[in-house]
Amino acid sequence: MKRVNHGRVIFKPYHQHQLQLPQDLEEMIPTHHLVRIVNLAVDRMKLNKVVSGYRGGGTSSYHPMMLLKVLIYAYTQRIYSSRQIAKTIRENIHFMWLAGGNRPDFRTINRFRSSHLKGTIEQVFAAVVELLLSEGLIDLKDYFVDGTKIESAANRYSFVWGKSTRTFKTRLQGQVRELLRQIEDCNEAENERYGDRDLAELGEDVPIDSARLEQALNRLNERLSQTPDDRELKQAVKKIEKDYLPRQRKYEDQERKLAGRNSYSKTDEDATFMRMKEDHMRNGQLKPGYNVQMGTQHQFIIGYSLHQKPTDTTVLIPHLKKLYQQLGRLPDTVIADAGYGSEENYRYLDDQGIRAYVKYNNLHLEKKTRFKKDLFRVENLVYDETEDTFICPAGRRLRYVGDEAYVTENGYAAQGRIYVCDDCRKCQYRKACHKGKGNRQIRINRRLQQYRHRARELLDSETGLKYRSRRPVEVESVFGQIKHNRGFRRFLLRGLEGVGVECGLLALAHNLMKWQTVKQAQTKGASTYSSNPYPFINNHRIDLN
Repeated sequence: MKRVNHGRVIFKPYHQHQLQLPQDLEEMIPTHHLVRIVNLAVDRMKLNKVVSGYRGGGTSSYHPMMLLKVLIYAYTQRIYSSRQIAKTIRENIHFMWLAGGNRPDFRTINRFRSSHLKGTIEQVFAAVVELLLSEGLIDLKDYFVDGTKIESAANRYSFVWGKSTRTFKTRLQGQVRELLRQIEDCNEAENERYGDRDLAELGEDVPIDSARLEQALNRLNERLSQTPDDRELKQAVKKIEKDYLPRQRKYEDQERKLAGRNSYSKTDEDATFMRMKEDHMRNGQLKPGYNVQMGTQHQFIIGYSLHQKPTDTTVLIPHLKKLYQQLGRLPDTVIADAGYGSEENYRYLDDQGIRAYVKYNNLHLEKKTRFKKDLFRVENLVYDETEDTFICPAGRRLRYVGDEAYVTENGYAAQGRIYVCDDCRKCQYRKACHKGKGNRQIRINRRLQQYRHRARELLDSETGLKYRSRRPVEVESVFGQIKHNRGFRRFLLRGLEGVGVECGLLALAHNLMKWQTVKQAQTKGASTYSSNPYPFINNHRIDLN
């Protein structure tokens, strides 16, 4: 084929309609391209558990290995919509090569992601982490953990608040009791029998539920059948049947869905309304979402977990327990910010033999001059060990009066020692000391003080300072990659299981991209390239039974 000559300008041949031999797509993909590491990693997996989820019969199904490759690679390319993934398979040579000429539609891709990967994605992720461990890219000695909130696919204005549900339910129960008392007052015979108590079917001061209310309704219907002309009784029965009983069932259903949370979304009942950090809003905005916890080392994601509670304090222990289930071991050291510094977390880490470089809420404040000069703070009060008393700046003593037990949100039982001042009346420092009406009272948690003292020593050590400087570079940069660089700010699936699949795909995509970056850095400057750029992967077989 000759080149086209237009005077002094020579162009390369260009003939769209001339027949050419079929070209191998693999020849068009560079040796060290990311798509190859995705392909090789998934090829090493025996997806027995995924295959067992297919019923069989009917028309043939697309191979799960092909679909998994396509999904993981799509998440590395900022393509999350099943329709966009299906479109890219038809247009992009990398996806064409991964799919092997198959063209699954968006329904097939979405069904595989939302159904077949449930319960399996965590094993796939753990297997890749094992590969990273074997190659020495991570060693699970240092574990940097942090959390971020990602919005749910639910409607932003479909909220149900736990406080409102409890308030309306309590108000409804008062209305029911008042209605039944009115019925009692209209029946002299029952007045003589029951007096001022509730009807027998409700019991004495027993909380009303839908079952008890339905029993009361049946009793009233029986009485109405005997006295069909009782107008007031007929109105009461109608009120309970058409209004009170449906509302009671609705509130009970809402409490069941809340499961101890303060809110949930009507369009994604597993999502909790959380304050999302926005670039243009300092305090963020309440939106339905999930608290995503991730632990990293060398910016590889080693573990991840999903939680419905917005505070990080309550989710560290469940996160580490899940990590143990995935990998069969826990890290030697955990590094975390002040959101995790509670007695419950310190004790768990201590019991597991984990060295905890975990901040607590007053760590930075304790080093400020204004903190040290505030002599009225509990931390700065003088303690007399011989008499077990605290001495305030006015010279008055706060004496031990007893212990106070309290239970955290996770059910952890803690205990504090209560100290009360002898007499705060006519004290010249009263306004600066405390704003309460009575004598000043403080609660001291000895165990928490010991844990904080130990954490402060570790964090202020040379090793601790290194960990503290690494922590933002570790896990927060991973969140930046996911949310900013790859633009993932909202889940596409709903429910804990569906969102868990997306988290697994995000973590897999991130680790394989990071792996490729490390490999490229290691081979940079080499004179020749091997025909197999990742021989290590080919030598390991991952069995997902």
